[in-house]
Amino acid sequence: MPSAFVRLLFPVLLMLSAPAALADVRILASPGGQVGPFLRLFSALEASGERIVIDGPCLSACTLVLSTVPHDRICVTRKAVLGFHSAWLPDSYGRAVAQPEATELMLASYPRAVRRWIERHGGLSSRVLLLRGRALAAMYPSCR
Repeated sequence: MPSAFVRLLFPVLLMLSAPAALADVRILASPGGQVGPFLRLFSALEASGERIVIDGPCLSACTLVLSTVPHDRICVTRKAVLGFHSAWLPDSYGRAVAQPEATELMLASYPRAVRRWIERHGGLSSRVLLLRGRALAAMYPSCR
């Protein structure tokens, strides 16, 4: 069941607001991380029918929720912030090595409005782009 998966994998990052079968999943503060676990989590949530409430920072790999869960099942609060950057992997010394092909795939996976916003703000690079406020509210409904 996706709810149990959420509690085990991301106990501090995501929180269920109710124990009902179709509870909201609230993203309160996610710094991101490796893409694979996020894609598995969001795929399970997509299949569950649960609504995603972005209620704080959703950075890096967390933003892949936009690529995985249908638009009509995502809402944002005034505290929502999405942070985008290019894909990278650490080398044997722990230094970030750019992954241009992965960056292109990631960008292509985002919804059209998000891609356009990223492109208008210089594209994906090592610099973090923060989408919030009115720009984000114009793309996703406010949570009620």
